[in-house]
Parts: sequence; structure tokens; C-alpha cells
Amino acid sequence: MRNISEIAREIRADWTNVYFGAKPYLQAMECIHAPSDPYYADNGKTIILYFLSNASTWRGDTAKRIKKELREMVD
Repeated sequence: MRNISEIAREIRADWTNVYFGAKPYLQAMECIHAPSDPYYADNGKTIILYFLSNASTWRGDTAKRIKKELREMVD
């Protein structure tokens, strides 16, 4: 399993115009390594779920692959 911050860097490289609702969660993902990591009052799992719910406008093969990877991390 990859580190969440690594995944966030790949997302940022692929998604050039990040939806404003997803930006704070992507920034948070850049600071955590695992779904169990704390991030202020939340945890990594919550941050990932919030990101996924705000990332519907991110499309393409990379988006599908990474969204699947993130969903598997939080299941």
C-alpha cells in the first residue's frame, strides 16, 4: 500500500484545476501517511472519504485508478 502523501502528489500532478471543495482535503492528504493517521480533529480515513466525495469532477484513467486505490484503503 502506498503512502497517502505520495498519492496526493500524483493527484496534484494529474488534476491541474482541482475543484475548490476537494482542495483542503488534498492538502490534508499531503500531510498524512496512513488512513489511521490523525489530522487535527479527523483521521486519514475521514480526510480520504471527504476528498472522494468532492473529487467527482476529476476524471480519466489516472483518476479512476487512484480513486479505486483510495477506496480500497478505507474499506
